Amino acid sequence: MDTITAIRQRRTVRKFEQKPVSREVLAQIVDCARLAPQGANLQPMKYVAVNDPEQVRKINQMVRWAAYIAPAGNPQPHEQPAAYVALVVDTDIKKTGYDIDAGAAGATLILAAQALGLGSCWLGNIDRDDLSALLNLRPGYVLHTMVALGYPAESPAAFDEAGSIRYFKDASGRLHVPKRHLNDVLVYNRFE
Repeated sequence: MDTITAIRQRRTVRKFEQKPVSREVLAQIVDCARLAPQGANLQPMKYVAVNDPEQVRKINQMVRWAAYIAPAGNPQPHEQPAAYVALVVDTDIKKTGYDIDAGAAGATLILAAQALGLGSCWLGNIDRDDLSALLNLRPGYVLHTMVALGYPAESPAAFDEAGSIRYFKDASGRLHVPKRHLNDVLVYNRFE
């Protein structure tokens, strides 16, 4: 899959097939993330890839999904992700200003997942203290966000927004995600 196609087709997925994600696939995705741009090339990002079913089950209890459509947007027990990647910052390398590094790494990670046929959901509403303990993060490591991964069991649709950016499910249960129009977000040379 080419990059433009991966970007255009990627949508947040909250329903997953109950099919394992291998360590090899997780390593390939994280390998792409580690190559993302990083401020001053400091590379403070670390990653914890989790595909052990028991660990995944515990993580599922420590993340929150889709505020606009909760609880309808929450994965049911037969729709849970098969893996997670924790985006972790090594503050011994970079103490502040790492949100841009995490953003570049996370975006690269979810696009690599898309290119490999996986769905993803980047999660920031998480129980950081409990997850940090579960993942055995050492002092100086800060849990930034989590990315849920798995083979998608839904196909969310994007469309140009018509007065609201709130995503919603239609009568058939398909998720619709409004995106701002290009002409509402792009100017050339300078704002008038």
